[in-house]
Amino acid sequence: MKPIPGLGVLRLISKPGIVPTMQSIAALLVKHDVVKVNFDQPFTWTSGIKSPIYCDCRELTGLVEARATVVTTMIEKINELGLKPDAVAGTATAGISWAAWVAGILNVPMGYVRGKPKGHGAGKMVEGLNKNLGSKPQIVVVEDAFSTGGSSIKSAEALRSELNAEVKYIFGIFSWDTPKFFASQRQAGLEMISFTNFDEIVSALQAAGKISPTQAQSLQRFHEDPPNWHEREQSGAHETEPQLF
Repeated sequence: MKPIPGLGVLRLISKPGIVPTMQSIAALLVKHDVVKVNFDQPFTWTSGIKSPIYCDCRELTGLVEARATVVTTMIEKINELGLKPDAVAGTATAGISWAAWVAGILNVPMGYVRGKPKGHGAGKMVEGLNKNLGSKPQIVVVEDAFSTGGSSIKSAEALRSELNAEVKYIFGIFSWDTPKFFASQRQAGLEMISFTNFDEIVSALQAAGKISPTQAQSLQRFHEDPPNWHEREQSGAHETEPQLF
């Protein structure tokens, strides 16, 4: 039987001792313009927040070597943690392809979790996996990026509810490292592991010469207060020296 195209490449890259760091993953995202910055015309999030930075990890799926590096990192982390998952589940839709590649290398079942129950049929959220996995199967969830962690937690809860699964770990390529993200995972009894984060992305952008020190400071101000960043930057409020009493 001929090897499945693509998986052989991943196996070749997955060598002991070769573990990409947060810095190298950040540099990878910046190099391939997966991370974009625009201070003059900020990106608008679904929440309405104006952001000077945008990270679209979906673009990595079309970059073979970059994709292999990310999947390798996930496999190495699974091995490091000593996990023996019975299945891998991706969040819909961003985590589906990553879950498929990871499950393919581990040779375990793969499924995905809908954002909401189907409006017809059994009304499930979990697709591709069922109770044939046995009693309390261990399932690793894969996401592409973490913001508040809400959608990832919702996926874990669906797996626990529908399959009586044991879900402890959720992997994501990138995390915004918001306060709500850290609080949410503690409350949900989860470990949400990202392979790079906001601070590393800012450092990588500076190292690549894509932002100035002043722009890096603006990004940090955004990170500290996303909802009010745009208005404050336009008004120049950040330039006001604090009064000491």
